[in-house]
Amino acid sequence: MSAALQLSENVGKAVACRALGVPRASLYRRMLPSAPRRVRPTPARALDAAERQAVLDHLHSERFRDKAPVEVYASLLDEDIYLCSIRTMHRILAQNGELKERRNQLRHPKYKKPELLATGPNQVWSWDITKLLGPAKWTYFHLYVILDIFSRNVVGWMVAGRETAELAKRLIAATCEKQDIAAGSLTIHADRGTSMTSKPVALMLADLGVTKTHSRPHVSDDNPYSESQFKTLKYRPEFPDRFGSIEDARAFCQRFFPWYNHEHHHSGIALLTPDMLHYGMAAQVIEQRQNVLDTAYARNPERFTHARPKHPPQPTAVWINPPAPQSLEEELAAV
Repeated sequence: MSAALQLSENVGKAVACRALGVPRASLYRRMLPSAPRRVRPTPARALDAAERQAVLDHLHSERFRDKAPVEVYASLLDEDIYLCSIRTMHRILAQNGELKERRNQLRHPKYKKPELLATGPNQVWSWDITKLLGPAKWTYFHLYVILDIFSRNVVGWMVAGRETAELAKRLIAATCEKQDIAAGSLTIHADRGTSMTSKPVALMLADLGVTKTHSRPHVSDDNPYSESQFKTLKYRPEFPDRFGSIEDARAFCQRFFPWYNHEHHHSGIALLTPDMLHYGMAAQVIEQRQNVLDTAYARNPERFTHARPKHPPQPTAVWINPPAPQSLEEELAAV
């Protein structure tokens, strides 16, 4: 808004608002002189300066400096001392700029939200491990899957009897070799499972020149493409309640993943198959499909009441956690 005010001095208010996309009403409202704030009178029952200082001295003391006001209040009452209410303690701390977490407790680290952008294949992979139920209760097989988030192509998978960092390391290395990944060109994203955060995997990725990122703890949305792919897997009509053996699980996956990559028309990538987008066939396929749509329109235009049929465009960018759009105030401040 300040940018609009400055610009309006040179080109006029209407032109400045139109150029910056600012409502004129907001600009005029900002120009109005602000009403003087009323000074609230101090109640007669309020603590005087000496009493307020006594409260602060107790809150700053060695004994209470890491205690919440409710703890200080209760401890003093046990000693037959009353200084003020709990709310007044909070108010005095706020007036002195000290209203913050005071308790001595474990501080969990702040995890940054991963923001990953892929504009083509083999730029960002997502990988995860899911359990497949075995023949008896409490028996599982572990399915490792590496997915390209741009094309949704499953570039590597493995079924194993256990989850280990060594198996994950072997799968990732073999998949990078198969896809001919150059150092510095790939980011691999995963959650915070033991295999994903293990030192052997981290060292192997560093040797390959692959950047690794991780989801925040307990945030499933940070790894959406792997989660979605697992849902597609487990909602197939032929997916069994349990697998009789690890060979059965591998046989199922040997049928599923070729279907997923070569035949599954994915709604998230303009109804293309993952292979079409991953291996550069998308433009040709979309052109051929558009020709079919144009022919259908020419034959019966009255059946298309709204507009000519148009094939969805080929995706150009895929995000994990896209940045939040800037507000109007932030955009004006940047100007």
